Amino acid sequence: MERIGIWIGVFFTFCIFSFLYKDNPFYKVAEQVFVGLSAGYWFMYTVFSILKPNLYVPLTTDFRANWILIIPAILGFMMLVRLIPKIDWLSRFPISLMIGTTAGVSLIRFLQSDVINQLSATMINPFKGSGIIEIFGNFLLIIGTFTGVIYFYFSKKHEGVFGGIAKIGVIFLMISFGSAFGYTTMARISLLIGRLQFLLGDWLHIIAQ
Repeated sequence: MERIGIWIGVFFTFCIFSFLYKDNPFYKVAEQVFVGLSAGYWFMYTVFSILKPNLYVPLTTDFRANWILIIPAILGFMMLVRLIPKIDWLSRFPISLMIGTTAGVSLIRFLQSDVINQLSATMINPFKGSGIIEIFGNFLLIIGTFTGVIYFYFSKKHEGVFGGIAKIGVIFLMISFGSAFGYTTMARISLLIGRLQFLLGDWLHIIAQ
């Protein structure tokens, strides 16, 4: 059975790699199988790891103490009726409640994790450092933050000295975006390395595992 699983993995790996040539039926089959398996996995995970311990078990063991859980259960069921065209309007209520609640919670978390931390990180003494490199990094942090904020100030036309400061902010933003893209690329490369290790190790046994 292990060898069969390996050969199935090899087949779908090459099906995915075939997209490097062009879009083809093999890639589409692998894509649909992946999406179907992912949907099935997360469905079972939701049922047995979320609904059962957080809804079914509390209601069946002590209904009087946990009856309030019926409300989110009804709201969750109302979201599913979106699949029924005649009563799909019912799904708007739980969806709007979820979006509003998520927006409120995310706003507070965003202010705490990004805005306040970013402000406190720039409110530093640039000359407080153990060496010239650290002091230079402190100045870059302050300049990059200040010029980046100036670039997003659109109430004044970007020209003259103000425009020059905004252009410096663009440079810092491009460096930041490039670093983020580099991390994303490295993550994809790590996935490629994992597939190559599977092919050369588990399948062909060319490299040691």
